[in-house]
Amino acid sequence: MFPIRDHNPSLTTPYVTLGLIVLNVAIFLSYWPFMTSEAELTRFFYQWGMVPRRISEGSGYFTILTSMFMHAGWAHVFGNMLFLWIFGDNLEGEMGHVGFLLFYLACGIGAALTHLTFAPLSTVPTVGASGAIAGVMGGYLLLYPRARVDVLVILIFFFQVYALPAWTMLGLWFVMQLASGIGADPNVGGVAYWAHTGGFLIGVALTVPIWLRKGHTHHWGDTQGRPPFPPAEYRIGRSDIPRVRRRK
Repeated sequence: MFPIRDHNPSLTTPYVTLGLIVLNVAIFLSYWPFMTSEAELTRFFYQWGMVPRRISEGSGYFTILTSMFMHAGWAHVFGNMLFLWIFGDNLEGEMGHVGFLLFYLACGIGAALTHLTFAPLSTVPTVGASGAIAGVMGGYLLLYPRARVDVLVILIFFFQVYALPAWTMLGLWFVMQLASGIGADPNVGGVAYWAHTGGFLIGVALTVPIWLRKGHTHHWGDTQGRPPFPPAEYRIGRSDIPRVRRRK
């Protein structure tokens, strides 16, 4: 499942969300030349990525922050920035620019510490903004559980877009991260599932004050878990290309 947009328009300009996207892409492009040399790229990741064993031994604490702005490839950075764009603008509108930035950083740091807890002796560098973005997804789920999200489903040769409620898409994503984390060895390379799981739960927890201020369960009852305004409608207009009938 790959979300491509939500039906939840933002009422404010998400300057912080846009800034984070630009910053992540700019940092990725800054070390793009290293991609041609596996040795150089590995050295770079070991210097600026979070290596749990180094943190456990009492050094490299700065990498908890720097690792949040590094990505391992184009698909990695594109996927993360797409998720941030879809779900970040609405939370920024609720939290304010400064509040959202602090929320994002707290989720990213919390996600890194969760991974460190489950893999304290791992020597594999951890990079990526997905822990922080998982927190954004958790906060979004708490406030807008029934906001519609257009999801592209790909099954080998089958492609279809479905409009799903956020609780279905984000809930399934979380369950997949949790199940994968339980079934995987966090000390080896691959996806840092526990960072995703931890970031998501931290995002939910940090959004609770906003949810309570809005009336907690009454907020869900009043809005049916949907955004407090009509959802965006996306329609494909009629094509101006004339039809050519098949000759018999």
